[in-house]
Amino acid sequence: MTRRVVPAAAQRRASWDTARHVALLRTARAAPDLATSDQDAQSPQRPRGHRPPPQQGGYLLAKRSLDIAVSAVLLLLLLPALLLIAAAVRLTSPGPSLFRQVRVGRDGQPFVMLKFRSMRVNSDDAAHRAYVRALLVEDAPPDGGLPGVYKLARDPRVTPVGVLLRRTSLDELPQLFNVLRGQMSLVGPRPALAWEVELYEPEHRRRLDVLPGLTGLWQVSGRSTLTMREALDLDVQYAARCGWSLDLRILCRTPAALRGRSGAR
Repeated sequence: MTRRVVPAAAQRRASWDTARHVALLRTARAAPDLATSDQDAQSPQRPRGHRPPPQQGGYLLAKRSLDIAVSAVLLLLLLPALLLIAAAVRLTSPGPSLFRQVRVGRDGQPFVMLKFRSMRVNSDDAAHRAYVRALLVEDAPPDGGLPGVYKLARDPRVTPVGVLLRRTSLDELPQLFNVLRGQMSLVGPRPALAWEVELYEPEHRRRLDVLPGLTGLWQVSGRSTLTMREALDLDVQYAARCGWSLDLRILCRTPAALRGRSGAR
């Protein structure tokens, strides 16, 4: 009997499809009201740069209005805390309090994302790049040192203050300025680095159809307990299904997700 040899690419695709089904099941268990059907996950691929249909124009206008109002109010209310955090970062390690990094926004447009600096200045990111590459291309993605958590544990680049900021996600607060400027939204996929986007499968580029956000579907569905490909699958689901109902449910679930420290990135 002649044995049929399955090409490596086909084997990899089958493995990734299985992982996608697992991600859907995990989302359904963690947040049943946010989960979509497997049939929805297999919907036709939208071309990169595709805009939401005209009937969603009202949603987009209201979403932008909410982004402006909430980000402006939060920046005013949190100004004392922002100044204290900036001082703590500046006084405990050499370098600026803010970290600026070019990220990929909607339709692949680059923008400068703001964060409180949580790492030592001029730290080598080779280990991080190698780990992210493994998460994106390997069939069995490695954990980062903690079983079931897909992030680098005990990263030597992170400062003591940075550990606290990352654990509580306070390092992300300056991104409220990005939201106010229209470069990000309150809800959407997290903004990626250009070299990460280059490693995406074609279907994962659909996450670039919408503005990146402070919080999103994968953040409230497992955070770092999901593999990167599972997280990207959830981002694609959000890009295909975004609307007021889903946005509000994600926003309501975000505080509880932030309290789950083991999944913090």
